[in-house]
Amino acid sequence: MPRPGIGSRTRQPTAVDAGSGKIESMERTMLIGVPKEIKNHEYRVGLTPESVAELVSHGHEVVVETRAGEGIGASDDAYTAAGARTARTPDDIFAEAEMIVKVKEPQAVERAKLREGQILYTYLHLAPDPEQTKDLVESGAVCIAYETVTDDRGGLPLLKPMSQVAGRMSIQAGAAALEKSRGGLGVLLGGVPGVAPGKVVVIGGGVVGFNAAQMAVGLHADVSILDRNPIALERLENHFESSAKVIYSTKAALEELVKGADLVIGAVLIPGAAAPKLVSRELIAEMKKGAVVVDVAIDQGGCFATSKPTTHDDPTYIVDGVVHYCVANMPGAVAKTSTYALNNVTLQHAISIAGKGWRAALSSDAHLAGGLNVAHGKVTCEAVAVHLGYDHTPMESLLDL
Repeated sequence: MPRPGIGSRTRQPTAVDAGSGKIESMERTMLIGVPKEIKNHEYRVGLTPESVAELVSHGHEVVVETRAGEGIGASDDAYTAAGARTARTPDDIFAEAEMIVKVKEPQAVERAKLREGQILYTYLHLAPDPEQTKDLVESGAVCIAYETVTDDRGGLPLLKPMSQVAGRMSIQAGAAALEKSRGGLGVLLGGVPGVAPGKVVVIGGGVVGFNAAQMAVGLHADVSILDRNPIALERLENHFESSAKVIYSTKAALEELVKGADLVIGAVLIPGAAAPKLVSRELIAEMKKGAVVVDVAIDQGGCFATSKPTTHDDPTYIVDGVVHYCVANMPGAVAKTSTYALNNVTLQHAISIAGKGWRAALSSDAHLAGGLNVAHGKVTCEAVAVHLGYDHTPMESLLDL
């Protein structure tokens, strides 16, 4: 339960129109908590000082854990100058806050601190993570996932900036892993005059794949992009023209290109669901010894059959002579760029949730409603429910609780 005094601040309750049954939003204040991220080498932070100042200007109170922003160069003094107060421990943050704003999924010790009705606003990636899902269901918290919030064009705007970062980083990581001292082939992606460039295969032409291909083309690598969406194929063809080969992804095409590749980028995504295993263990075994695969889909379970999550401490491992890079929080390594890019897209929704309450905010914005994954012990994201064997509870049935 909130600490004494927290619930005593003035509130304006959410109203329900008697005629339509529609939830009407009325401005309210909320206590928002920002804990320091504790995942391995995760330096991002849920709110920048500038975002805190924006929330405070809307009448909200923000409490930030001491040193939470040091990974982006934001001191405690910067947060207090923005209007926040600081707390020494995550226990204080979780005990007081009505809404927790994070970057990465809550770790087990954090999940144990969540309480009934508390709002959690962060990346979750639940489909490949049954333990996290179970804990969130049991907590009774209201869990809104950045990665399933949508937009008018069917995109995932809160995932997009991190996909851009990860796509660009995948080529940097892959190029480094190709060095002989790291187990790779010893191939320079761009080659040199008289020596052929490295062959890069990008599986998936979405945001991650596009950004990966753009970086690889910039290095003058030999780039092939695989996708099945005709619209994506046309967009990629028009953008890259002769600088990259854009190919419809059949089983035969995928196998041929992967076998001949020096670097393969896994960039597939099914929103909310586990990533499909497009590259089998058998196909990995047929790749060049010293070739590299970078699985950017590892947050959703990975698209290579041999993938398993790694960390920035120990980012690679080798299977059948192929170097695997499967770091689950790649953008955390470039924390300042990533945090500001993320806040650019998450802040307005945070303001809406805090000002209206989660029910009214989601009722008034179908795209934000897509972010609700778990609430009051129910799984509301259909893809997660199907994959993990939970009953699916439509969000609408929870609005009157």
